[in-house]
Amino acid sequence: MFDGMTAETLARIQFAFTVSFHIIFPAFSIGVASYLAVLNGLWLGTRDQTYLTLFNYWKKIFAVAFGMGVVSGIVMSYQFGTNWSVFSDKTGPVLGPLMAYEVLSAFFLEAGFLGIMLFGRERVGDKLHMFATAMVAFGTLMSATWILSVNSWMQTPAGYSMNELGQFVPEDWWQIVFNPSFPYRLVHMVLAAYLTTALVVGGVGGLHLLRDAKDAPARRMFSMAMWMLIIVAPLQILAGDFHGINTLEHQPAKVMAMEGHYDSHPDGAPLILFGIPNAEEKRVDYAIQIPKLSSLILKHHWDAPIDGLDTIPDADEPPVAIVFWSFRVMVGLGFAMLGLGAWSVLRRLKGRLYEDRWLQRAAIAMGPTGFVAVLAGWVTTEVGRQPFTVYGVLRTGDSLAPVAAPAVAASLLAFIIVYFFVFGAGTFYLLRMMNKPAGTVHLGLKDGPIRTAGTTPIMQTDPDAIPGE
Repeated sequence: MFDGMTAETLARIQFAFTVSFHIIFPAFSIGVASYLAVLNGLWLGTRDQTYLTLFNYWKKIFAVAFGMGVVSGIVMSYQFGTNWSVFSDKTGPVLGPLMAYEVLSAFFLEAGFLGIMLFGRERVGDKLHMFATAMVAFGTLMSATWILSVNSWMQTPAGYSMNELGQFVPEDWWQIVFNPSFPYRLVHMVLAAYLTTALVVGGVGGLHLLRDAKDAPARRMFSMAMWMLIIVAPLQILAGDFHGINTLEHQPAKVMAMEGHYDSHPDGAPLILFGIPNAEEKRVDYAIQIPKLSSLILKHHWDAPIDGLDTIPDADEPPVAIVFWSFRVMVGLGFAMLGLGAWSVLRRLKGRLYEDRWLQRAAIAMGPTGFVAVLAGWVTTEVGRQPFTVYGVLRTGDSLAPVAAPAVAASLLAFIIVYFFVFGAGTFYLLRMMNKPAGTVHLGLKDGPIRTAGTTPIMQTDPDAIPGE
């Protein structure tokens, strides 16, 4: 199965495989944690039973996804000490503390308050329960902050020096944590997590609206998801533009690969919409392009010169075809998300948000696309950094542990079998939970009786008179 592959290639495939499984769960749990905090706050502020029903529905889904994310992350981290021990030795003085801070602050915060959020409403009271829910959401954001700081430092290293052993030694922690690409990557990833969650929530809401257009929880979650989509999708496109400009400044070869610019363009570069990168001839075959638009997007001027891969040594070029296509998948899905959000606004204005069955079908079809876009963006980021693990300083070939190809192949095969069995079963269970209407999912988490506000019972809101819809 892996005949002819080197240990380096197999180790890279293994890490790519495990990180691809891992990243989809944090991308989802970051968004769901914030969604739960919003739902709980709205429940406390309005005492509308629909919000509590949705909170109890999504907290159980969150619990499963969170657990799967933790397990996949732990397994992934062991590869730093096996396949990539040289990388760990050289970068450990810088990256080790950052990873430790993520565990000591963010993960402990999430884990410490998770039990209260899941089980504690009737035990600690509404105020402390709301605080715990907010801390879980804040913890997921803090976790993303530290991990994105680590990854961003590998992309744009700063604040270090090299010792006599060839190790990266910290000199300025402010520069290390807040390295040049960090703010852009953090914003881009958090918005991606919110979009991913909005699409899943919208897809689930659309599914249940197709079955019952008067389902109050389905109406509420669908409406909230579509609002989130039309707000966040334009922000993500804007954040992506800023991120691209920052990448052009610090990682020009990556942008050249993303754009398919094998040649320099001194008088303005075209935007290549589609084509087939030809690595041997160093050109994009069958290119469909718009003249000078790439210069306008990247440098905000039609005639701005753009360097191509002809200015980069062949040994330092990233794999163009992978980066070229993954970038287009990410961007294409981003505009599709914007289109879905715009469609929902038009139907909302006409008062037919819950009656448009084609919109609901489109929401279901778009439900998984947030995960696909996250993976495509991650591939663009990581493959575009090649052939370096620390951009421009430490090459991937010099980061590998002295391991034999058969050993890496055996562990990779084991990972593939176990991951598809364990996480396949977990994903199937999540989908089964989402397939059930809100209020019918049970996971052994007791929600307790409906509380009352003073002496007035909490009444179900009329599903045809939901505020804010």
